[in-house]
Amino acid sequence: MPANPLIVYIPGLKPKPEAELHKAQLLRCLREGLRRIDEQSAGEMAAPGMFHLVSWTYDFYGEYRDINLDMADIETVLSKEAASEADILVATSWKRRMARSIFHMADYLPFLIPKVATEEVEVHLRDFNRYARNTNGIAESAREKLKSTLRDAGREGRPVLLLAHSMGSVIAYDALWQLTHEEESDARVDLLLTTGSPLGQNIVQRHLLGVDMEGRQRYPSNIDSWINLAAIGELTAVDRTLKNDFSTMIELGLVPDIIDRDLFNYYHMHGSLNVHVEYGYLINEVTARAISEWLRSKSGA
Repeated sequence: MPANPLIVYIPGLKPKPEAELHKAQLLRCLREGLRRIDEQSAGEMAAPGMFHLVSWTYDFYGEYRDINLDMADIETVLSKEAASEADILVATSWKRRMARSIFHMADYLPFLIPKVATEEVEVHLRDFNRYARNTNGIAESAREKLKSTLRDAGREGRPVLLLAHSMGSVIAYDALWQLTHEEESDARVDLLLTTGSPLGQNIVQRHLLGVDMEGRQRYPSNIDSWINLAAIGELTAVDRTLKNDFSTMIELGLVPDIIDRDLFNYYHMHGSLNVHVEYGYLINEVTARAISEWLRSKSGA
């Protein structure tokens, strides 16, 4: 009998709530998104051990986020079925498109970053640079948490959907590269599902593990399929398509395809639309369909 599938979730930057509190709210959003399109898959997510959270941010920041700061906004997104016309207007507004164009230009011309960076972007860059430098082994610690989970799943023969949000997708990519080239591990990811990923940014690509290598040595070879989801209006995933950036992986036969899909993230943080927040991605129908299709493929339904 095939082993039970496993969904592994790795979040992005900024302090997160304590692991069990955080996991509970992530699962609420994910299960609600699934329930709206596929009751069977939503029910499967209730099984013990089906969903694993790689909780790494406390070691990085030394603090937890108070879950109560997010509860009202989580309840609001759980009560919504889709993006409103107002949400879509904000996400596609000329102001948002202009900001994306400026950040995209700065990604190619780094000297512009100090001139255009908001406080949010400055914090993101500061934390990303700390990860890239592996200060006090902090990056390796985050990767090891994920690798340990993937090794265990590999030994148990469990197919894995690795769901990585934002900076979590960078940690996931680096960890998979290490499993391939430093450990020669048999651990594999059946589906890599990236959301709000900055992997399309030049500044991020320049610091990925393996970037100085050639050919197959440059990329992980343990990803069976890859779907990338990016919200309209994203500024972290300023480049919403990853297939063009990692097309060499397809040419080398390391992954059959990289599928890029857009969506409208309708999460509001303290009254304002925030298209990057993880809870909004998890409840979204586009995310739910990708996960539902994967779960059904593993159950033979």
